[in-house]
Amino acid sequence: MNNKYYQISAIIEKDEYGYYAYCPQLEGCQSQGDSLEEIKANIQEAIELYLSTLTEKEKL
Repeated sequence: MNNKYYQISAIIEKDEYGYYAYCPQLEGCQSQGDSLEEIKANIQEAIELYLSTLTEKEKL
């Protein structure tokens, strides 16, 4: 099994509705949540799902 590790930045912003996060390196990868803990979990899941849709060539 080939495990790959990626370093991906996530920007988290707070506004009057809660938290919003996005990854500048992954176009369209974003999420929202009501608390800081929730947004961290949500953006982690969004990143994992985003990466799972990429082909091996796109992951290079």
